[in-house]
Amino acid sequence: MQALTSAEIRQKWLDFWESKGHSVEPSASLVPVDDPTLLWINSGVATLKKYFDGSVVPDNPRITNSQKSIRTNDIENVGVTARHHTLFEMLGNFSIGDYFKAEVIPWAWELLTGPEWFAIDPNKLYMTYYPEDKETLALWQEVTGLSDEHFVPVEDNFWDLGAGPCGPDTEIFFDRGEKFQDLEDSDPEMYPGGENERYLEIWNIVFSQFNHMPDGQYLPLKHKNIDTGMGLERMASVMQDAETNFETDLFMPIIHAIEKRDQAQNYGANKTTDVSYKVIADHIRAVTFAIGDRALPSNEGRGYILRRLIRRAMMHGRRLGINRAFLSELVPVVGHIMEDYYPEILADQDFIMEVIATEEGRFLETISEGEAILSAEIDRLKADKENTLAGDFAFKLYDTYGFPLELTDEYLADANMATDHDAFNQEMQAQRERARAARKDSQGMGIQSEILGDIQVASQFIGYDHIAADSVVNALILDDQFVDEAGPGDLAYLTTEVTPFYAEMGGQVADTGFIQNEAGESLGRVVDVQRAPNGQHLHQVELLADIQINQMIHLLVDEKRRHAITKNHTATHLLHQALKDILGDHANQAGSLVNENELRFDFTHFGQVTDQELVEMEHLVNEKVWEGIQVQTIETSIEEAKARGAMALFGEKYGDQVRMVTVDDWSIELCGGVHVANTAEIGVFKIMSESGIGAGVRRIVAVTGEAAVNVFKAQEEILKSVAEYIKVQKPQEIMPRLQANAQENKALEQELSSLKSKANQAAAGQVFQDVQSKGDRRYIAAALTNKTMDDLRKINDEWKQGDYSDVLVLATDNQGKANLLVAVNDKLIGEGVKAGDLIKELAPIVGGGGGGRPNLAQAGGKNPAGIQDALSKVADLL
Repeated sequence: MQALTSAEIRQKWLDFWESKGHSVEPSASLVPVDDPTLLWINSGVATLKKYFDGSVVPDNPRITNSQKSIRTNDIENVGVTARHHTLFEMLGNFSIGDYFKAEVIPWAWELLTGPEWFAIDPNKLYMTYYPEDKETLALWQEVTGLSDEHFVPVEDNFWDLGAGPCGPDTEIFFDRGEKFQDLEDSDPEMYPGGENERYLEIWNIVFSQFNHMPDGQYLPLKHKNIDTGMGLERMASVMQDAETNFETDLFMPIIHAIEKRDQAQNYGANKTTDVSYKVIADHIRAVTFAIGDRALPSNEGRGYILRRLIRRAMMHGRRLGINRAFLSELVPVVGHIMEDYYPEILADQDFIMEVIATEEGRFLETISEGEAILSAEIDRLKADKENTLAGDFAFKLYDTYGFPLELTDEYLADANMATDHDAFNQEMQAQRERARAARKDSQGMGIQSEILGDIQVASQFIGYDHIAADSVVNALILDDQFVDEAGPGDLAYLTTEVTPFYAEMGGQVADTGFIQNEAGESLGRVVDVQRAPNGQHLHQVELLADIQINQMIHLLVDEKRRHAITKNHTATHLLHQALKDILGDHANQAGSLVNENELRFDFTHFGQVTDQELVEMEHLVNEKVWEGIQVQTIETSIEEAKARGAMALFGEKYGDQVRMVTVDDWSIELCGGVHVANTAEIGVFKIMSESGIGAGVRRIVAVTGEAAVNVFKAQEEILKSVAEYIKVQKPQEIMPRLQANAQENKALEQELSSLKSKANQAAAGQVFQDVQSKGDRRYIAAALTNKTMDDLRKINDEWKQGDYSDVLVLATDNQGKANLLVAVNDKLIGEGVKAGDLIKELAPIVGGGGGGRPNLAQAGGKNPAGIQDALSKVADLL
């Protein structure tokens, strides 16, 4: 067995399965597309569920991949064990109803032991199998020629996740040797499949041959499948003779880069600090790839996971003596390790580093807040002579401020205190339950769809060039059954040999329209079109008349609606490029909707979009519209398209041949949608709104053509109404008139303010003359008419300028409400008389409440009739 790099292992895997007729499926985004059951892509098969459940039939039933995946259900074990990771790569080979056990077992043995492949010593390999699966055992024995001790029956070797495909599996283990076994200790788990460090599982092959029905039955599948998984990190540890996954070329460059930061103790010197090295190395890989796929830190969902990973890595950095932001500096290291298969990391490293650096800065701020809060709580516990921190308090520090429990424990240990761990764990479990309830947890492939997958007749889409066509009905479905005819009132599904109707895809809604018979009579309305598993355009039709299989019909797309859709779709491409030109290359599509009324475009952007930027991108799109540029659609290879710099749209899957839509080589995108022939057809482009819809994801809604003109008309009517209201003849006269009115209003306000000031002074002069006494305490209690609280405060300002009294109480009735103000001088405050105490006694009398400082308080109430009673009570209170 020769030492292989991780890149060599990955490539040998893919090359081997290609030699067996498999198509290489590229590693998909970590953010699931159209799969709400998953928070992350968590396995190699997760992105292929559409093939296994029958919703899509693959071009080639033999598939292989190396899929980046994230699992965070046991994050606390990362760095502690030898092989737990958040991000990992799963090497897989899959058969969708094609080959089965008799083919895959010999191939597996050839790959593992063949001299041109992994060349592992056969005697170091052990295979487990499901005890009832004698066929698998016999195949392994025949292919390998190994002695019986190399084959271990294990009851757990049956892959079953509830309703859906399931079946036995076989696991392949590598014997790492006696050095990973205590020979003096009789360990009952020391066998392949047991919990031990000697026998390492490197590959699992699942034979999906039954359908687990909801009633508990296991029925044979019509199409048997193969689903396998080999962890690249584990295989690297085997091929590189590493003690754990972390001592491989996938992690050591990151660990060495961490060693060069601020701490003195290097990796390998101490088991405790080694854990911190491993946690940081693991987490920065996961964070880098996730942000590269446009998952961004936030307080919920996958964004919360990212925030937690970043903060957890930073806390482990503190344990190594790194008390500053440093994680973003490791992104290029990750990029260089993975560049053979994932060159996009280095290409996108500036954006990834910016996001991580911003999050690190936020954490440094919040951790300071957390430290202050914890310190205050420790002081309170000391004062109350307590020595246990409440579990819910510790969880709040963890959940809100990113404080790991172990850091809280360290602070408490210094104060001879401890945390209520049981209560903390209860809070943690409650959070997990909330997260679990928030999404449907499904790992299975789903029960296979039969009826749609059985549509085998050909159907060609000709809608790029035609909006009408004559064709033959070659499949007719009613109530989930193939039928020969359907009639009025039925909601039927049909396919035709050719169709001009676009099926919903890539954000563009489906065409609608009509079907007619040969005489031109209406047969029904096409209300939706979707792609069937084998790629046919499946028309949903509300029937108005009888229709039969093999009938010739006329298909007619709603032309006006289609043209409105194509305008919006081409405008979406122009907007996408304008976003990149104005905001930067990181502004990638994160979803879209294109219909006849508007276009909605979601994009990644870590920050606000200014009004000026919106103006610039709107103008840029309109410039391309007004230039009247030909929109070219080119059929080409995926390699040529990438070489031209074509952008791939969110969630789309592309084959070897693709459609490349170009506008003056300025906007180049891979797209299967329908577009205008010339940008001038768009007419005009208008942005209606821009908003944030999630952490790092923003949305622009815009309109084109007639819809945009209607917006301008509505705005013009508003301007005409304003012009009429302010009595000008033309809209262009509105602003001069408004400016003149504003100046006039300002002058009037100044005059009014001056008059009110004089009135307040006059009122103050009268009020200050009516001084009363209670003992040696002087007070003024006066009611004023139609004054505001601001007026009362200005009279108070006058009162403070002279020695008129010790207490001032003012009340006013304004627009049916009562306002009270109480002021107390320093002399009475020293004697214990406070304005806030007085107002609390007086406010209820006017049906309200209030408060304030010792020298000034105010209140409002709903009962102006109580003002005189309130003023009469002042003497009693004094």
